[in-house]
Amino acid sequence: MINLDNLDDYILRLRQGDRAALAQAMTLVESSLPQHQALSAQLLDSIMPYTGQAKRLGVTGTPGAGKSTFLEALGEELLLQGHKVAVIAVDPSSPLSGGSILADKTRMLNLARAEHAFVRPVPSRGQLGGISPSTRELILLCEAAGYDIVIVETVGVGQSETEVAAMVDCFLSLQIAGAGDDLQAIKKGIMEMADFIVINKDDGDNHINVDIARHMYRSALNIIRRKYPAWQPRVLSCSALEKRGIREVWQAIQTFWPVMTQSGQLASLRQRQNADWVRRQIEVNALAALFSHPEVRAHYQHIDNLLHQNQISPRAGIRAITHFITQQIIH
Repeated sequence: MINLDNLDDYILRLRQGDRAALAQAMTLVESSLPQHQALSAQLLDSIMPYTGQAKRLGVTGTPGAGKSTFLEALGEELLLQGHKVAVIAVDPSSPLSGGSILADKTRMLNLARAEHAFVRPVPSRGQLGGISPSTRELILLCEAAGYDIVIVETVGVGQSETEVAAMVDCFLSLQIAGAGDDLQAIKKGIMEMADFIVINKDDGDNHINVDIARHMYRSALNIIRRKYPAWQPRVLSCSALEKRGIREVWQAIQTFWPVMTQSGQLASLRQRQNADWVRRQIEVNALAALFSHPEVRAHYQHIDNLLHQNQISPRAGIRAITHFITQQIIH
């Protein structure tokens, strides 16, 4: 386990691409134990000069769209082209037990075994939007370890599209045709978030359905406001199972970074993402610190008891707590 005595050694091994050192660094960063917070911060500060050079790609999609099969096929293609690929696969946590299956490594077995690839399943821990709280920092660790392409796979539910788009450069939505979900994908706002829409399972008897879905998505893209002025989102198709069309998908994706870089939008995007991340984490930390205050905890317990006894409404409880914090703690 990483400690103050061996931290420098772990950082050196991490910079040399040692996957065991990278895995242990991720475990440390993911830890919520108070005694690990300062060490995690020191580790992240040390690797910051070596971050920011990778291409960050987010992948989400409807359940059953074949995200793991697609990512393994894409990862193998990237390895053939000489890239080092890291995949951070966020797995949903149980709302009851808090546990996760973390089975993405078994679904991307060939990629996980490859010398120049790294697959890390991480639990979402109930985080809104299906993204692990430490995902951003795991991206930085992968970049410091020399991975030039970092892919974040989300659980594909709720607000995961918004959350992953806020931490990557390019956002890809994997969809399927002929499953009755084509209009639903358009309705839920995926068109505003995606830089690429890739229709998977373009094989067998599904070609006609894929053609129809491709036309629907392209028509929708023509009437909505662009996410970035310099970039026109594209609709592609492939068969991840047959590994057909994967190279063409990657060739299209590669065009995203030069366009965004030359327009200056990539640099401003990352700056905005960092600022938003800091603000949101400050809000989370401030709230946690506030509710650790003994007087706030006692008053909250009092309000909670009144709510259980149906003596006040939830809105009144919220107002009472807010008023108490404003008047007694902040002032």
